[in-house]
Amino acid sequence: MLDRGASVAAGGGEDGGAGEGCALSVRGLVYEVGGQRLLDVPSLELVGCETVVIMGPNGAGKSLFLRLLHGLIAPDRGEIRYRGFRGGGDRPRQAMVFQKPVLLRRSVAANVDYALKVQGVGRGVRRRRVQELLQMGGLLAQARQPARTLSGGEAQRLALVRALAGEPEILFLDEPTASLDPGAAVALEALIAEAAAAGTRVVLVTHDLGLAHRLGGEVVFLHHGRVAEQAPVEQFFSAPRTEAARSFLARNLVL
Repeated sequence: MLDRGASVAAGGGEDGGAGEGCALSVRGLVYEVGGQRLLDVPSLELVGCETVVIMGPNGAGKSLFLRLLHGLIAPDRGEIRYRGFRGGGDRPRQAMVFQKPVLLRRSVAANVDYALKVQGVGRGVRRRRVQELLQMGGLLAQARQPARTLSGGEAQRLALVRALAGEPEILFLDEPTASLDPGAAVALEALIAEAAAAGTRVVLVTHDLGLAHRLGGEVVFLHHGRVAEQAPVEQFFSAPRTEAARSFLARNLVL
């Protein structure tokens, strides 16, 4: 249903190279509040299509960075480029799921149907797509249930499949499993892996080292609002370069 991998991998942008359809880059990104610089990223390149995991201690700026990448807030300076373009009309289809899902006051099925309707999908197609997406999320039995009565894990799966209804090229996830029990976290992780395998570029924030190691292809480690390390996931976990990353992986206090 989400088999978009071939078209996404082939997307060209200006350079047209392998993986350029997933390319995301940052230049001179600065965000300040009350004169305090909360985020300062001079340069960052995310070229491949693998899942990117943003990690770091509390207060490092992870969720703020994710919101800037998604365009929910604007930076004070700098730019974010997708496939070599500066966003705007060239911005790829994208979606974001928060740690605490925001669900509409309607049924589970109606939440997904609304997401499809606002994209202009016809009623007949919507009916089929809603069934497919609910099945994907293991939520067919809850289709007529008010969405806001779902358990935490069910609500997060609904938020995820609703985000996937738009077939986003980039999916931003902010601590998606942080408040879930182990079983619910495993189910959500499987959904994220399925979306990534189908061609959606996943960029997620997490403190869960196991989740990062299982799903991640690349790690961006933030410390004091700056990128302290960027490395393939295996390299980051086996040989972190900075003392801050070593302390973080050892679950020590990071100063």
